[in-house]
Amino acid sequence: MENLQFRRNRRLRNSATLRAMVRETVLQKEDFIYPLFVVEGENKKNPVSSMPGVFQFSLDQLAIEIDEVVALGIPAVILFGVPVDKDATGTGAYHDHGIVQQATRFVKERHPELIVIADTCLCEYTDHGHCGVIEGDKILNDPSLDLLARTAVSQAQAGADIIAPSNMMDGFVVAIRQALDAAGFLDIPIMSYAVKYASAYYGPFREAAGSAPQFGDRKTYQMDPANRLEAMREAESDVAEGADFLIVKPALSYLDIIRDVKNNFVLPIVAYNVSGEYAMVKAAAQNDWIDEKKVVLETLTSMKRAGADLIMTYHAKDAARWLEEN
Repeated sequence: MENLQFRRNRRLRNSATLRAMVRETVLQKEDFIYPLFVVEGENKKNPVSSMPGVFQFSLDQLAIEIDEVVALGIPAVILFGVPVDKDATGTGAYHDHGIVQQATRFVKERHPELIVIADTCLCEYTDHGHCGVIEGDKILNDPSLDLLARTAVSQAQAGADIIAPSNMMDGFVVAIRQALDAAGFLDIPIMSYAVKYASAYYGPFREAAGSAPQFGDRKTYQMDPANRLEAMREAESDVAEGADFLIVKPALSYLDIIRDVKNNFVLPIVAYNVSGEYAMVKAAAQNDWIDEKKVVLETLTSMKRAGADLIMTYHAKDAARWLEEN
């Protein structure tokens, strides 16, 4: 044993202070974007059964939630609307008094400093549940672009700080960019859902947003989970079309894609820690199978380590509290 030659890597792990000094990845509350579901009506705080701790809020109930988000130091929210009325072309998505437009004005009046990101899609507003115009059983790409552009402009007019198109139509970034610029919103960034997979992890979200497709699936426009190189083509297209951020969704099963996108593009990368990922942790924690705090912070840290600059997560409020405790 006397002649063994090896590195003593444990030297840098001898104490908590030393470990903190050499820590390569730091998770902080400023990394978080908190998703919120806003519904029409009054005095509504509807629990989402598959997402413990997540609710649908009417505007009169939203104030308390927004105040808490700001008090915790979370810098941004992303708004998803749940309308009462739906139609074939998702009119509520781009109506001046649509629920996301109303919520945006409400939040910005109450907390002007909070960054409001508007999810720009049609699926919550269409009676068929798809993210674009349909003809028979086909989702039409180019006719959908006009409606998405109208939605983005309407959201910007309501005061959204960032537009986040999530529909995965080809050309959606350039269509929205041109429409925003023509309407005078040259300084509004686009946070593109550049790499969005047709994932089974979205199930709880569809309950929360009421956005399940009424026929077929979304595999003709969202990506095949088996594909890696295709993600680079999708991200490259959005960069060329004028995106300012690139979202990878989901996050946990796609950490390799987050790293690929980070290595290949210089824009800020956003990981979306989606509803199914959240629900699994919550279910395990409620059964005392895991330590929720430790698992959540480890999971979110893995997303930053993979290359995410920002993380959309339903854990944001809890994680912000836990980081403050630490």
